[in-house]
Amino acid sequence: MRKAAKIGTWFTFAFVLSMVLVSRSSAQTNTTPDLAVIVNPKNAVDSLSLNDLVKIYRGERQYWKGNLPIVLLFRPPGSYERMIALRVIFQMTESQYKQYWVSKIMRAEATAPPTELFSGGMTKEGVMAIPGAIGCISATDLRPGMKVLHIDGHLPGEANYPLH
Repeated sequence: MRKAAKIGTWFTFAFVLSMVLVSRSSAQTNTTPDLAVIVNPKNAVDSLSLNDLVKIYRGERQYWKGNLPIVLLFRPPGSYERMIALRVIFQMTESQYKQYWVSKIMRAEATAPPTELFSGGMTKEGVMAIPGAIGCISATDLRPGMKVLHIDGHLPGEANYPLH
């Protein structure tokens, strides 16, 4: 009986210690990765200002250079990428975003809101397959061969990068 109590005490101690260490390491590191803006590798654009990115995602700018239509790819409600984009790019809540696109469509300023893709993988595949596509993914999901845009002269992970 005593041996079982000692084992239980050690187990409890080890569990509490591991929780303390995990919480400290989480507090010391940035647990929210930057949002990377990706385009098709054949797209001639290498960088955008945050203002240009806002115009693109709000449907105010609809063509890349050379009259290539911009295809907006976006993550669904509740996703990390969408929450960051709504806060930094759109500066809107989810309901304001939906109302914004309904208004644009009703005024015939757009035919549809950005296409919603349900995973970062689908966003990557869509951007790679569609020449005019632009999408936002977590910087931790970046892979070789993807074209990441500089935003205001910075890449994800650099100081002064605006999308986090």
